[in-house]
Amino acid sequence: MRPAPIKPAPGQESVWDYPRPPRLEQMTRHVIIVFNGIIIAETRHPIRILETSHPPTYYLPPEDLQREYFMPIPHSTFCEFKGAASYYTITVGDKSAQAAAWYYKSPSVGYEALKDHVAIYASRMDACYVDGELVRSQEGDFYGGWITNEIVGPFKGDPTLNTYGW
Repeated sequence: MRPAPIKPAPGQESVWDYPRPPRLEQMTRHVIIVFNGIIIAETRHPIRILETSHPPTYYLPPEDLQREYFMPIPHSTFCEFKGAASYYTITVGDKSAQAAAWYYKSPSVGYEALKDHVAIYASRMDACYVDGELVRSQEGDFYGGWITNEIVGPFKGDPTLNTYGW
């Protein structure tokens, strides 16, 4: 059963107004990701993916990553819209986050701009920021959505609320 959307206040967006299939947005937001006390990624050119009921997922250009911390692993998943995703484990010093980031080597038609851009699960990092605001991670890591104060739900993904069928 679809939940009742929260009415957005001025300056906010409801994830229930996002489209399906998802829409890509080229952004100029300042994104910083910190893991084990080190900034592992920083960009002002993320791509934001918007899909009904999901907090946005941010994809960062590969040139804005500290690539030495990203190790490819033999894990993959498939998105009905974007195609086959490959994964990285992130390791900084003695701390690792397994399968914490993903990317598309050959994205599906309509999503070519995502090629080699990397999305990272906020829940597995020390901190992720969008324009200085600390991001909250999407419950259950469903699609790796990033929640900021400008986004209202409810959000798909909370395993305790059985939201996977929305």
